Amino acid sequence: MYFQQSWRDKRLSYSGILLNLTLDNRVADQLRVPDTYFQNDKKSFVHGVTVKNRMIQLHPDRTVLYGLQITTTAACMMDLRRYPLDEQNCTLEIESYGYTTDDIEFYWNGGVSAVTGVNNIELPQFSIVDYKMVSRRVEFTTGAYPRLSLSFQLKRNIGYFILQTYMPSTLITILSWVSFWINYDASAARVALGITTVLTMTTISTHLRETLPKIPYVKAIDIYLMGCFVFVFLALLEYAFVNYIFFGKGPQRQKRQQTRQDMLQVDAHGNILLSPLKIRNEVSSSDVFTSLSDPRATRYSYDSASLQYRRTTSSRELYSKSALDRHRLHKKGRRRASQIKVKIPNLTDVNAIDKWSRMVFPITFILFNVVYWLYYVH
Repeated sequence: MYFQQSWRDKRLSYSGILLNLTLDNRVADQLRVPDTYFQNDKKSFVHGVTVKNRMIQLHPDRTVLYGLQITTTAACMMDLRRYPLDEQNCTLEIESYGYTTDDIEFYWNGGVSAVTGVNNIELPQFSIVDYKMVSRRVEFTTGAYPRLSLSFQLKRNIGYFILQTYMPSTLITILSWVSFWINYDASAARVALGITTVLTMTTISTHLRETLPKIPYVKAIDIYLMGCFVFVFLALLEYAFVNYIFFGKGPQRQKRQQTRQDMLQVDAHGNILLSPLKIRNEVSSSDVFTSLSDPRATRYSYDSASLQYRRTTSSRELYSKSALDRHRLHKKGRRRASQIKVKIPNLTDVNAIDKWSRMVFPITFILFNVVYWLYYVH
C-alpha cells in the first residue's frame, strides 16, 4: 500500500516560490517525522528498489507530505467456528509508539476519502464486504496514545472448499452405498469398498486439519466431514451385520438342527425312521453285523416304498412302547421343530436389510445436508 502522512512544521516554511518542493528521500533522515507504527503488525518492510521508496514534499503553507510504499502482514483474531462459511472482521491499527496525546494527535485526512482503492482489491480467499475508519484513544501504563483503525469486513469465498472438500466428501459417501447393491456373499468386494471409503475420508480430514491452526473448538467443516465419516462407517457396519445374520452362529445352528431333523423322523405310528445317510454315518459295519447275528438287537429293514430304513424288532422281543408313549414322542418332535422356526431368523432377511439401507441411508444423508446448510448459511 501507499502510506502517506502529512503535518505542518513552521521551521520548513519558505517564501517567494509558490511551487511544491520534492526532496530527496535521504532528507527524511534529517527531518522530524512521526513515530507511526502498525500495532498489530507481524512483518512489514519498505520497498527499496531501486532506491528506498520514500517521498517528501514541502508546501508553501508549511505542510510536509511524507509517503511510503510498504508491504505489511497484520495479525487478525478470527473466530473459526463457522469455517469456511464464516465472516471475519480484521483491522489495521495505526498508532504512535512514543508520543502520547499530549504531543501528537492522529486523524483521517479527508474523512471517508482518506482510504481509496479498497473496491479494487481482489483476495483469493476473501471478499471485502465493507470497511470503516475509526479514531480513538487507547490507554497504557505510560499514558494515552492516539490510534487510527481501518476495519475490514471479510466474507470467505466458499467455491474453493466446495470443489476441494465438500464435493469429494459427498461423492465418497455416496460411493459407500454401492455395497448395498452388491450380493451379500461377495465379501471381498464389499469389505474392500467399505475400507477404501473409510480411509479416504480419514485422509481428507487429516489434510484439512494440517492447513488450519490448532484450535480447541469444532469448526463447521469438521461437523460435515465427521457426518460423512459416520455414514461411511455405518455402511461398513451394515455389511458386518448382514454377514453375521447370514453366516453367524444362529444360521449355523439352524442348519445343524435342520439336518438332524431330516435324518431323524417320526411317522404317525411312533416309529423312528432313519434315512440312509444316518445309517451310513452312524452305524458301523460291526454294529450291523451284530444286529444281524443277535436276535435281541435292533434290526433295520429297508422299505422300498418310502426309500427309508425302518426300525423293527426280532420275533423273540415284543415292542414294549405303548400307544400313549408313541403319541407323546410324536408331539415332542413336532413342538421342537416349531420352536426352531421361531427362534432362528429367516436367512432371506439379509436381502431385506440391504433394501432398507438403500432407502434409509440416502434419505438420512439428505436431511443431514439440509439441516447443515440451512443452519450455517442463514
